Amino acid sequence: MDFYDVIQTAGTGRYYKEDPIPDDVLARVLNAARWAPQGGNRQPNRYVVVRDAAKKKALRDLYFPFWRDYLAAAGIGGIQIRGNEVPKLLKDADIFADNLDKVPVIVVVCALMEAIHPTDLELERDPVVYGASIYPAVQNLLLAARAEGLGATMTTLLCHSEPQVKELLSIPDGYATAAHVALGYLSVPFPTKLTRLPLSEVVFADEFGKPMYE
Repeated sequence: MDFYDVIQTAGTGRYYKEDPIPDDVLARVLNAARWAPQGGNRQPNRYVVVRDAAKKKALRDLYFPFWRDYLAAAGIGGIQIRGNEVPKLLKDADIFADNLDKVPVIVVVCALMEAIHPTDLELERDPVVYGASIYPAVQNLLLAARAEGLGATMTTLLCHSEPQVKELLSIPDGYATAAHVALGYLSVPFPTKLTRLPLSEVVFADEFGKPMYE
């Protein structure tokens, strides 16, 4: 696939077949993740590939209550969701949550915290730089999945249950769970193009708010 076709159609998957992912395809997708940039080439990420039915069911059971809380908050406007098809989006996501254990693979992304150097801890806001050495690798994984014809869904809701997830998967102390990525072949077509804000609203020239493009 053309690179720009990949990035413009790599939408969040909601409906998956239960067909297994061939080992060579899965290896290429995971290999793409390790080439991502990260501070000091410290390579903090590790990936637990969950295919065991019982463990996927346990992850689903941990995920679902947090998803229902999110859904309830979205329903009363406590969480903002952009787009013209919010009811459909929430319905699709609800079906995904209920069937998370049926997705062929759940990749649990772990990060060794001592290998991450945040530079914004002293600022009067929540730190975000922790993610700079973690999430580029997740994006590589998502884009490689699309290039291989796989659907993918990244979620961080399961991070609420980090202690239980770590116990379930024998993740050692010192590692954080940073994301969970569902992978599988979609049972519906990929989007033809994702909906995003235009450049004029997100790219500024020399000062914030001055559009660089019309």
